[in-house]
Amino acid sequence: MDVDDAIRLRRTHKQYGPTPVDAGTLHSLLELARWAPNHHLTQPTQLRVLGPETRSRLEQACGDKEAAKLRRAPTLVLATALLESGDPRTDAEDLHSTACAVYAILLAATARGLASYWRTPEALEGPEARAVLGLHPSEHVVGLIHLGPPASEPPTKERSPLTEVVRYLA
Repeated sequence: MDVDDAIRLRRTHKQYGPTPVDAGTLHSLLELARWAPNHHLTQPTQLRVLGPETRSRLEQACGDKEAAKLRRAPTLVLATALLESGDPRTDAEDLHSTACAVYAILLAATARGLASYWRTPEALEGPEARAVLGLHPSEHVVGLIHLGPPASEPPTKERSPLTEVVRYLA
C-alpha cells in the first residue's frame, strides 16, 4: 500500500480481534516511529509496549470505566514526549515530533492491515497511572496507541473540503 492510500484508508477502530500484533510487525512499526522529523535531532519520543502485568496494574490505577477501554485492543503502545529543554519553543517542537511518530505508527499499521486508535486518556495523567507506567516528571503523554486485527470496518467520515482549510497567501 502506498502512503497516499494509507492516509486515506486509516480509520479510528474501537473493535479488535483478540490476537496481539506479532513481535516482528510491532518492532517494524516502532522502528518507523524513530524517523519522525525532530528539530535539532532531540529525539524526544519514548515508546512503551504495555505487557499483561502493566496493563493489569494500569486498569486498577485508572478505574473501571477506563479499564474497559484499555481492554479493547490486544496491543497497547504508550507514546510520550520527553520535554527537558526548558525552552517552550523546543518543547513544542518535541511534542509535535512525537505526534508525528504516533501518526507514522498508525499509517504503517494501516498499510499492514491492522486496526489502530490514537487515544489520549486523561486517566494516564494521574499520579498512580504515571507511576505504573514509569513516567519521568518531564514526560508528556501524547497517545495511547491501540493496535490489533480489525473486528469491523469503521465508516469513512467526511473531511472539510480543501477550499475551506487552505489559503494561498500572496
